[in-house]
Amino acid sequence: MTHRITVTGRAGGTPGTGRRVRVLAPAAALALGSALLTACGGSSDSGGSTTVTVGSNGNIFDMPLKLADSAGYFRKQGLKVKFVTTTASTGTSALQSGSVQFLNNSPTGFTSALAKKVPEVAIAVSGLGNPLGLVVSKKFAAAHKLAAETPAAQVAQALAGSKGGVSSANTKAEAGLFLKANGVDPGKVKWVTLPSASADKAALSSGQIDWFITSEPIPLQVQNQGDGIVVVDPKKAPMWAAAQAGYGEVVVATKSYLSGHASAAKKFVAAVQEANNYLATHQGDPMVMDVARKVQQGVPDEVLKSSVALVEWPASGSMDAAGWTKTLAFVNSLGALPDGAKVTSENWTNKYLPAGGQS
Repeated sequence: MTHRITVTGRAGGTPGTGRRVRVLAPAAALALGSALLTACGGSSDSGGSTTVTVGSNGNIFDMPLKLADSAGYFRKQGLKVKFVTTTASTGTSALQSGSVQFLNNSPTGFTSALAKKVPEVAIAVSGLGNPLGLVVSKKFAAAHKLAAETPAAQVAQALAGSKGGVSSANTKAEAGLFLKANGVDPGKVKWVTLPSASADKAALSSGQIDWFITSEPIPLQVQNQGDGIVVVDPKKAPMWAAAQAGYGEVVVATKSYLSGHASAAKKFVAAVQEANNYLATHQGDPMVMDVARKVQQGVPDEVLKSSVALVEWPASGSMDAAGWTKTLAFVNSLGALPDGAKVTSENWTNKYLPAGGQS
């Protein structure tokens, strides 16, 4: 990055003026250096901490990042973290522009960026599996004798000929995987495409659809409010869980940022890994619940606790080739990637993880 400074003034200035310019020059240079550092990816304050900005999408996978902030894990590493809400369509561009230094991204978003030749690198896994829920209306449940404990095959058979709501191509494909695994042709469902998960919820309440699928906590919230019953989750649909689907969320940075900020990257993923370790063993404790309330405002505690439990929080942020092969196979099964999309050893690394978490 190059910045040019143009100094204008009257030619032939007095000696006093010249001396003043020379005295101020170091201060100006210091200010310029600070501005350059901020513009190029992070800044340091007088207390010695480094400020970085992370893009996150506001879903349950934000938990380890927000916990690392709330519990002081970032602060312990000498980091001050600012959060910016990003979406599937804005996250990659925010990372490329430098407005965020780290991005908590889905494997679909990450591999889509790689397919477009965006020079990104995954430096840690922050969540495993897909915490989805398929919720049916109470009327539909009663008509087909469905309950939360109804076997998967019976649920799938009931969905044939029904009206299913989806708000993305991915969730439609994920529902399709469940149906096919249980002997039902997804083509037998009358799909209703809606603009958002909240629109799914409204359509279920109005009777426009019989069921919908989306990430938690919305399906469990519908059930908690008495407006529906969650009949499928990753425990009943193993094709959504980590054992078959692989990584659920990864921390991503650009190659250019990492080349100049290895120390900040190591500190960031160390704090996230510490938060994940805590989440894996303390899912319902007061500190975790306090963070969950901030991540998903207005959601009842019972729903939050169940939603957090549906994510498999990794004790280590490390990745491997087998994990990426599994993850890519799952993403490809959704039809979400262009032909030839792949993840190679150049696209992910464990070298920024703490020494004990690189294996």
